[in-house]
Amino acid sequence: MALGLPSRLPGTPAIGDLIRGAAPTFSFEFFPPKTAEGEQLLWRAIRELEPLRPSFVSITYGAGGTTRDTTVAVTERVATETTLLPMAHLTAVNHSVAELRHMIGRLAGAGIRNVLAVRGDPPGDPMGEWVPHAEGVLYAEDLVRLVKASGDFSVGVAAFPYKHPRSPDVESDTLNFVRKCRAGADFAITQMFFDAEDYLRLRDRVAAVGCETPIVPGVMPVTRMATIERSAQLSGAPFPPHLLERFERFAGDETAVRELGIELCAEMCARLLDEGVPGIHFITLNRSTATREVWQLLAPSEATVPVA
Repeated sequence: MALGLPSRLPGTPAIGDLIRGAAPTFSFEFFPPKTAEGEQLLWRAIRELEPLRPSFVSITYGAGGTTRDTTVAVTERVATETTLLPMAHLTAVNHSVAELRHMIGRLAGAGIRNVLAVRGDPPGDPMGEWVPHAEGVLYAEDLVRLVKASGDFSVGVAAFPYKHPRSPDVESDTLNFVRKCRAGADFAITQMFFDAEDYLRLRDRVAAVGCETPIVPGVMPVTRMATIERSAQLSGAPFPPHLLERFERFAGDETAVRELGIELCAEMCARLLDEGVPGIHFITLNRSTATREVWQLLAPSEATVPVA
């Protein structure tokens, strides 16, 4: 049953429509801060990236709903105090259907009509056992249906270039993704990856089963060796060995590691754009410098951003 929410506000674009447009989208991902210092860092990054005129920005949602209220507050502030088009992440972990409906209503009340619906990770241990809420939803596809039934929302879902860590194999992971799309998802954004071939294989296998939902690659430059060490946790996949070998040559030189990471990320983005991806989604970790450097290496030929 729909919540009787108003139709999408005039002048509020649907991100699904932007992603299906003729030009590739360029977008940024931020996470809600937990401290006053973190809040300053977030808003500095937002203000520094805003002049690049991204197609949209997304605000993540803490594991187990830990940043639920902050996600809504940040998304609302982006919508009202900046020129940016925000998308709020929404997860099912530790939430009843009633709580999810309340969150969806809060987003709608703030004029937010774009949502990324993900099941989410268990709080504390992302790889721990996933226990559904007794009165909640079990899968991301159920969350997609709930959001779509609640009003005129444009809904995205997550895609995993390697596979979701909990999927037994690539084939079942592909079918799980297609079910989310057929539940009503308008687009997808991938978990981060570091090799263009991983994205292209994902796109090919999804297309092979007849699913045409556009998939936007999510990227983040490696700026230090610690990113590589955490890559399995961050991306759900081991870091590509052929790239690891290149980084290890500069393991003792932080500046060289960072320069190589920026260069390789820009090269990968250029390759993906040549392959016709619908957009590029930059995972910023609430910092602007590395994202802007990749952007500058792509500009002006590729990084032409349509005005939302």
